[in-house]
Amino acid sequence: MAKLVLATFGSLGDLHPKIAIGIELQKRGHDVTIAAMEYYREKIGLTGLGFAPMAPHLDPDDRHMVKDMMDPRKGTEEILGKILLSDPRPMFDDLMKAIEGAEMMVTGEVVIVARSVAERSGIKWASSSVAPISFMSAYDPPVPPPAPWFEHLRFLPTGFHRFIFNIAKDQVRKWYGPYRKFREELGLDPDHDPIFDGKYSADLHLAIFSKVIGEPQPDWPTHVVQTGFCFYDGQNDHGTLPDHLKAFLDTGEPPIVFTLGSAAVMDPGEFFNESVKAAHLLNRRAVLLYGMFNEPPEGLTNDIVGFDYAPFSLLFPKAACVVHQGGVGTTGQALRAGVPQLIMPYGHDQPDNAARCRRIRVAEIIARGDYSAGPAADLIKRLITEPSYARKASDIGQTVSNENGTVKACDAIEALL
Repeated sequence: MAKLVLATFGSLGDLHPKIAIGIELQKRGHDVTIAAMEYYREKIGLTGLGFAPMAPHLDPDDRHMVKDMMDPRKGTEEILGKILLSDPRPMFDDLMKAIEGAEMMVTGEVVIVARSVAERSGIKWASSSVAPISFMSAYDPPVPPPAPWFEHLRFLPTGFHRFIFNIAKDQVRKWYGPYRKFREELGLDPDHDPIFDGKYSADLHLAIFSKVIGEPQPDWPTHVVQTGFCFYDGQNDHGTLPDHLKAFLDTGEPPIVFTLGSAAVMDPGEFFNESVKAAHLLNRRAVLLYGMFNEPPEGLTNDIVGFDYAPFSLLFPKAACVVHQGGVGTTGQALRAGVPQLIMPYGHDQPDNAARCRRIRVAEIIARGDYSAGPAADLIKRLITEPSYARKASDIGQTVSNENGTVKACDAIEALL
């Protein structure tokens, strides 16, 4: 048995894969602690895994903050520049405390102090990414949040994409001043890049997403192990469908499901009200997951129902189509469910995830500013009436289900141990 610490920062799309890995490692006899925001203490405690607080401690229920963080233009600077890079020391101190007595740590995408902790402590370290955009591959160029039109430039040579990515990296590196000072104070090389080239462990980097949305590329690090998605959906706390929802699903045609995941749902705008109208226009049954902190949308009926929460893994496979924001956790669940998708991306990895799903012909995309009942209904109708979407989604679902991402990730971690 080994003691391991899994450290993550972000939304449930970042946390859930670590919980899945942690539960599997625990089943194999290891002592597992997850280091995360204080906000997740209770949720992690319900899984039976250990918890260690790790700054920064944000409140995901702060609607104003979430709105700024999800903005496609300023969201990256809000998270990286103003929150993470501005003062790395609290995260470092917390993670150093969390790994006391541990043999290994596995860190998420923006645990920016990971290399510093590894260098100061000597602990074995595996890094990870949950979405293809993380690699910024010139061979498989991602779609940046402020520029969804960039997808149309994929045909250009790799040299062009490297040039554009280097410009983007230089913009982000302007925020590195406090981070470099922090490294210097630790007696470590201040010329380190925690967001791009320097975020990978030299021993193991886990690509925790399916090959159906991103295959290994020549410019990925050589020590990457692609596992597939690592799914966790609240089996230990919310592992059943609400009784009324179960009865609804059992008594009629598959519904359209509308959701905004765990973060975007805090800034829904008119998404849910327009979704109700779209369901009325289509004369279709629908389920809306409107979140714990929002009021039920207007216009609900016996055939168009709303719930604050339901496990995606149990609901999505019973859907005719899933309409969502494109977060990697929601996207992975929809892909595994094998159903067509309409995606309305906000920021971060969401526009890229959406584009990848459209390229494999399981999804269509609607811009957030264009989302209203009429256009949404038109796209949903296409998705549920053209058989090619359902056939392709079903094939993709089988592939994703067979990847066994959690097992592969834990095998790689134990191999490093």
